[in-house]
Amino acid sequence: MFWTDNVIVVLAVVLAHVVRFGHADPLAATSFSELNYAVVSVCLAAAWIGTLALFRTRSRRVIGSGYEEYQRVISGTLRLFGAIAIVSLVFKLDLARGYLAIALPAGLMMLIFSRWMWRRVVARKRSRGEFQTSVLVVGGEHAVRLMTRTFQREASDGYRVVGVCVPRYAGARGESIEVDGNRIAIYGDERSVVDALAESGADTVVVTATETLGHEGIRDLVWELEPYEADLVVATGVVDVAGPRMEMRPVAGLPLIHVEKPSYHGAKRSGKRAFDLAFSLTALVLLAPVFALVALAIKLDSKGPVFYRSERIGLDGEPFGMIKFRSMVTDADKQVTALLDRNEGAGLLFKMRDDPRITRVGKFIRRYSIDELPQFINVVRREMSVVGPRPPLRREVENYDGMIRRRLLVRPGVTGLWQVSGRSDLSWDESVRLDLSYVENWSMVSDVLIIAKTVKAVAASDGAY
Repeated sequence: MFWTDNVIVVLAVVLAHVVRFGHADPLAATSFSELNYAVVSVCLAAAWIGTLALFRTRSRRVIGSGYEEYQRVISGTLRLFGAIAIVSLVFKLDLARGYLAIALPAGLMMLIFSRWMWRRVVARKRSRGEFQTSVLVVGGEHAVRLMTRTFQREASDGYRVVGVCVPRYAGARGESIEVDGNRIAIYGDERSVVDALAESGADTVVVTATETLGHEGIRDLVWELEPYEADLVVATGVVDVAGPRMEMRPVAGLPLIHVEKPSYHGAKRSGKRAFDLAFSLTALVLLAPVFALVALAIKLDSKGPVFYRSERIGLDGEPFGMIKFRSMVTDADKQVTALLDRNEGAGLLFKMRDDPRITRVGKFIRRYSIDELPQFINVVRREMSVVGPRPPLRREVENYDGMIRRRLLVRPGVTGLWQVSGRSDLSWDESVRLDLSYVENWSMVSDVLIIAKTVKAVAASDGAY
């Protein structure tokens, strides 16, 4: 990845030089200004490569999972070019804006694309058991099970639990606990970590709860692990909160974690709205021929309107009419009661794999989510967002309890984490967890990545019925 980044940065700088000045040789002098752009190009490439290293864009902690890797690449690149603009202004350097205007987007797009490609390579290797981190989990049994289940669910992150240490298993050997059908070996209690490390072959120790070891116990464990090539990770107990919202603040020797409140207003929301409007209007224009063909197919296939309006609950609990292409018979809503005993959905969801209400055309357009394309009209009308939580029905919202209502703090989305994580195959609890995670941590970078993943999920018709 180091060499890939370097090659891309050099290519972007060379491309900007050649396109802007027309020199096939990027080291050739130019008479465009007093600046020698051969020197500028070399300095820019070196500074760019250094910035990627300074922002730790290749840190093991961010590579291969989550959005922070992309955020670091984007943040570092934008700050570098911002600094160049300021220096150029202060020192009155006649730096060609077209040169930077080519290098910045070209390099950034290639860097993001290369990181995405590397993720695919790493994910394939991890699925074959390569590039994995062997983990020994230490803590109370409930916390250990939760952490192990999380690692198993997010297998693409590359963490494989090879053993656990739990308090009530002092001196235990040969025993195991079961987590979602997998047997995990027990290597004693929290006092057996060093011995367990050698026996299990783990290279990382994850402590799930500080009350198990205590503050002094954590400190002692750090010292005990010094002679070994093993990382120590302490779980904070804060779940579904993205890294950028957490900041370590040491106070009197205690590492305190400050968790910032999620932002739902101001410039961040205005930026999201501008993106939604631009994306939706573009999509509606480009997809106009598809709309016409689908409308004709629906009319020829069954009696009834082309569009179907379903009442959904949006931002701050306000109802709105969500627009979809009609994929069912016209009296589909009246048949729900008679079909409740065949419901395959979990929680408050009603889902059926072989729903008799779906028309022939409906089966096709639902499989590839074509029926949801008219929702871009809802986005233009400020009722929905391109990316957000799943749009809930009124009966679902009426049964919300506790924190589930936080889903209503943002506009529902045409797509979202639920769309790229299994769609109809998700359980109710998993769907809620993904929606709340999005509400707490959304960003423009995550929105763009979710849109990209949606294209893949829809093309493969994963979890669609």
